[in-house]
Amino acid sequence: MNMNAKNAKMTLSIPEKTQLIVRPLQYRDVEAIEALIAQGQRQEISQRLVSIDRDLKQVRSWYGLRQFLSLLPYSYQKDRRIYVAERKQKILGLIQVSPFNRTETTWRVERVLVNENLSELETLASQKEVGSQLLRYCLENIWEARTWMLEVNINDKHSLALYRENGFQPLAQMTYWGLPSQLITKLAQQSSDLPNLLPISNADAPLLYQLDCVSMPPLLRQIFDRDVHDFKTGFVEATILKILQWLGKTEDFKGYIFEPQRKAAIGYFQLRSYPDHSNAYQAKLTVNPAYTWLYPELIVRMAQIAYKSATKFSKIDDITCSLPSLELVSADYQPEREEFLNGIGASPIEHTLLMSRSVWHKIRETKRLEGLQLSEVLQGLKPARTPIPSRISLLKSESSHYPRLGHQDLFSTQPSDRDTSSDDNAPGSSISN
Repeated sequence: MNMNAKNAKMTLSIPEKTQLIVRPLQYRDVEAIEALIAQGQRQEISQRLVSIDRDLKQVRSWYGLRQFLSLLPYSYQKDRRIYVAERKQKILGLIQVSPFNRTETTWRVERVLVNENLSELETLASQKEVGSQLLRYCLENIWEARTWMLEVNINDKHSLALYRENGFQPLAQMTYWGLPSQLITKLAQQSSDLPNLLPISNADAPLLYQLDCVSMPPLLRQIFDRDVHDFKTGFVEATILKILQWLGKTEDFKGYIFEPQRKAAIGYFQLRSYPDHSNAYQAKLTVNPAYTWLYPELIVRMAQIAYKSATKFSKIDDITCSLPSLELVSADYQPEREEFLNGIGASPIEHTLLMSRSVWHKIRETKRLEGLQLSEVLQGLKPARTPIPSRISLLKSESSHYPRLGHQDLFSTQPSDRDTSSDDNAPGSSISN
């Protein structure tokens, strides 16, 4: 009895390993998340256009904005989700994901952060374990996603190793370019010949969708999985954007080039900036590969827009100081764009790797077959007995000798009238033709 009590005390004194819990973000986690994001911002050298929450100062304001957006129609909600990894009431890391297209078949991993200040996460193995748990949670629980994609700096070896171990494969190499204010001033002095430059409305969504499909390789087109609705702006979203522009919180300019002969869009650009957070215009540029002469024309047009917007409320002497820079991206499958940007003097800011992973095999019916062996699955395909010659071939051979015999007479055991008519002594046998 004493020995059992002693063993029980020894068993209770052994510390049990607490399981890592992954759950959605809650308001009580905001302070810890703010510290994580501040740590990540100090470590990140990324200045790419898809940087997370550039238009928001803090996660606290983002959380309040999300609570407000939950009251709006579903078409405006971006469905951005944040999950945290917790152990012993300590936040070890977070992951931020969002749908890439309107149908939510492709999702994007925007950020994975691990708290490196904790003693239990000092080693790379423990940090990689937390990151893998966060990724697997999203891959398994966001059931509507069949493809995942992300973008990572090519110099971030730890993140690259984490994503490769979780099944992500390279898709394309992206280069982010910056046009300084001096170059924008020089380009704005040139003239651009764009006679068919038109404003964009929801009625132009089919043209922009067709241009988007033509401008990328088939593999990227399949992974992005966009449709016409991805190029439309909802009423609530357009209203909020107008209010933000009126308050001076953001600036947005966009247009496309229309080809009247082919009745198609051959070029598209969008300029957007957040004056309170960054002194740079973020540009999106899409050009049909057959119309590469549009690159200088559209770049000059965007430089003119940025120049006019900066000089609207500025004095002539302060133009160079107040003029923002221009940022845009090019991919390795767009050699003409990279060659043009190098020629005009744009400087590369960052090189990233676009990666993707398919979860198309994640079907509910496959889970029922996990416990079955291959022999059990294929058992129904084995013949139950040795095959015997079919009687169909016999029927065909006999029917060639007896063309008047019916199918039912061959299987009859009783003598039929036709059998007796063949006898010589039968009546009517002496009748000749």
